[in-house]
Amino acid sequence: MDTRRLRLLSANIQAGSSTRGYHDYVARSWSHVLPAGKRNSLDAIAQLAGEHDIVGLNESDPGSLRSGFTNQTHYLAQRAGFDYWSHQPNRRVGGVASSANGLLSRLEPKEVIDHALPGRIAGRGVLLARYGEGDKGLLVAVAHLSLGANSRAAQLGFIAELLHDHPNAVLMGDFNCSIDRPEMRALFRNTRLQLPEGEVFTFPSWRPQRAIDHILVGDGLKTSNARARPAAASDHLALSIDLHVPDAALR
Repeated sequence: MDTRRLRLLSANIQAGSSTRGYHDYVARSWSHVLPAGKRNSLDAIAQLAGEHDIVGLNESDPGSLRSGFTNQTHYLAQRAGFDYWSHQPNRRVGGVASSANGLLSRLEPKEVIDHALPGRIAGRGVLLARYGEGDKGLLVAVAHLSLGANSRAAQLGFIAELLHDHPNAVLMGDFNCSIDRPEMRALFRNTRLQLPEGEVFTFPSWRPQRAIDHILVGDGLKTSNARARPAAASDHLALSIDLHVPDAALR
C-alpha cells in the first residue's frame, strides 16, 4: 500500500504565556491577562509549527486583551506559512482572556466542523477536520479535555461516537490525563484508536513527569518518531510525531 508521511504537532501554547515553574502561576499571573511578551513566544511556536504539516493547538487566544486582540491561530498560520487554518473559541472571561482550539494545515480539509463537548462547566470543544472522501478518509480531531474525570468521561464518550468506526482517525490535544485512566480505556474500546507505543512526558514543561498530551491514531495508520518539543515557554511541551497515511485516505 502506498503511503504518505505527514508530520503532526499537538501543542498547548498557553496563549503565549511564560511559565518556568509552579511559582510562575502566581508570580507571573499578570502574563495571563496582559499581552506583554507574547509575540516573541508566538514567533518561536510558529518556527516549530512550520516544521509540520498538520498542527493542533490548545489554549490559542482568538482575540482578547491578553493577546493584544490578536487571533493567535491566524497569526501562527501566517508566520509559519500555512494556507489553511481554523479555530474554535471555547471559553471567554469577559474581554480579558479567551481560549480556543486551533488547526493549522498544509493540506486543504474537505470540511471542518466544531462540536461543543459535554461537561459540568460549559466551554470545551472538539474541532474536527476531514480530508479525503468517504469513511476511509483521514479524520483529524483536536480537543482539550476537562480536569475532572467525570466530565472527561462524558467528553471522550462523545468523541468516541464521532470517531467510532474510522480506521484513519487521529485524536490529538491536551487530555489532562494519562493513557491508563478508565475513561481512556473506554475510548479505546469504543473506537479503532490504538494505544501508543510509549509515553512521552509533556507536563510540566520545566520537569516533564506526566504524559497528558496525546496524538492517538486509528488502526489504518502508523506512527513513528514521537518526541516532545518546547512550545516556547508554555507549561506544556508540544508532542510531535510522523504519521504514515495511506494515499487513498487523502484523495
